[in-house]
Amino acid sequence: MSVTQPQIFPAPFDPVARSYDQVFTSSLIGQAQRVAVWKEVRKVFHPGDRVLEIGCGTGVDACYLAERGVEILACDPSSQMIGVAVARIRQRGLQARVRTRVLRAEDLSTLRADKPFDGAFSNFGALNCVQDLQAVARGIAGKLRPGGIALLCWMGPCCLWEMLFYLTQGSPNKAFRRLHPAGVDAQIGGQTSVLVRYPSVRSLAHTFGSEFFVKSVRGVGIAVPPSYLELWARRHPRVMGLCDRFDSRFGHWPGIRSIGDHVLVTLQRNPVESVR
Repeated sequence: MSVTQPQIFPAPFDPVARSYDQVFTSSLIGQAQRVAVWKEVRKVFHPGDRVLEIGCGTGVDACYLAERGVEILACDPSSQMIGVAVARIRQRGLQARVRTRVLRAEDLSTLRADKPFDGAFSNFGALNCVQDLQAVARGIAGKLRPGGIALLCWMGPCCLWEMLFYLTQGSPNKAFRRLHPAGVDAQIGGQTSVLVRYPSVRSLAHTFGSEFFVKSVRGVGIAVPPSYLELWARRHPRVMGLCDRFDSRFGHWPGIRSIGDHVLVTLQRNPVESVR
């Protein structure tokens, strides 16, 4: 596989591409939440698999998978994010295992592939920002082999940390913003905005239900707080360690898994017999 040159067109996350790794990837909270996702990644994707990544951002997850023998097609609507990802891929010498493509999640059906992918992966809320999740579900189903796995991590509608934090700040609108059925406008880098929706597991299962079934659900960032509390995390490293261990042990428990910053859902595409 080889890395393609990124196309150029404006996207909401272009302004934060250069600062994303500093703000989130390198943060204590970002690292803790990403490692939690990687534990599940290792269970479902194996050396030799071909994986379609949706919303690859700066390429951190693509490189992690590639270093473990997985072949990746990493897609993102932001050409600036893809530019950072390409630099990371080249720096690590992973061009043979990672290709990149500037592509909206809603446009997956236009993607040409020589053969079906073994799996699909999307991390940290990329799917919260799409405007037609049905189109994404159809696009993923059309690119995966029967029995293929889709591992999707997105921001759920009920983050206990967020509710408590903003209520103590006297901001009830922010505390319960994820519950708004029509979504909310989020400012990106102070320059652009994007409509963000927070579907429940039940809603996601319904959207993907014609082609997939839910295998497992895990909360990410339950006791570990959202990234905007990084200053708190750095002030209380021992408490952060306890939070991380709590999430590792109890993140799969029903009820608890639904109150985290993110929800990680493992979907499996129906076998040929079920589709027919």
